[in-house]
Amino acid sequence: MRVVVALGGNALCRRGECVEPEVMRARLAEASRELAAVASRHELVVTHGNGPQVGLLALQAEAHGDALALDLLGAESEGMIGFLIEEALASRLPGSDVAVLLTQVVVDAADPAFGQPDKPIGPVYDAEKGAALAKARGWTMVREPDGLRRVVASPKPRGVRELGAIRKLVEAGVIVVCAGGGGVPVVVGEHGVHGVPAVVDKDLTTALIAEGLGADALVLLTDVPNVFLDWPANHAPVARTTPDAIRRVKFARGSMGPKVEAACRFAAATGKPARIGALGQLEAVLEGHAGTTIVPA
Repeated sequence: MRVVVALGGNALCRRGECVEPEVMRARLAEASRELAAVASRHELVVTHGNGPQVGLLALQAEAHGDALALDLLGAESEGMIGFLIEEALASRLPGSDVAVLLTQVVVDAADPAFGQPDKPIGPVYDAEKGAALAKARGWTMVREPDGLRRVVASPKPRGVRELGAIRKLVEAGVIVVCAGGGGVPVVVGEHGVHGVPAVVDKDLTTALIAEGLGADALVLLTDVPNVFLDWPANHAPVARTTPDAIRRVKFARGSMGPKVEAACRFAAATGKPARIGALGQLEAVLEGHAGTTIVPA
């Protein structure tokens, strides 16, 4: 089978942990065990999150008096995290080829999301500093309980510029790590290709890649074992459902919502299963013995 797996942020650092390299290495040592087991039997493409890491890189840049553009920070985090995943997988599968591919994701410059930025990134600033940064850099800020935080647009992914390269690598037997943090969003226009200050949802990009590759299964891993109805008030797990049924339920936009929508898009477009489950249960989730499976009716 050709399998596309998205690693949630907990694969790199659990809630409350720092994002230092050794912490991420420890977490990935655990994640690579599951990934290696799948890669030993199937073609494998891995995507991953980058939220905390982008925030750390932004702080480091500011500490040195720099304010790197968000597309550059995204590319930097793709390379850093991709290397750590490649390192972990190469240690588990010394005879296998693993490649990390910097990924550009095409978005529409006219996407309504650019007029309604709502994706939080980076640290929370005190009110005075947040207001000063908003004025100096043209940032949009939202109020958090303890200060102000920058928000950026989260446009829909329209295409993946490296999809052909990913396909060729997979067909050659290479384990591919790509689309970190949803990929670096770019706009293609009369002046060529250029990055934009936005964040594309990782799971939506992953579903787009899985569909484009003709994947047999899409697996979105997170830190809970299932999709739950009425979380956290009611812990009613969903074992199997359809896009039409699950789309009637409202999920949190910043966590389970994008995963459910990505899974629904893949299942509806391909007729193949999309699964959501816990990182430590990857094999069982892939086989349909754990997690939530979404298939067309």
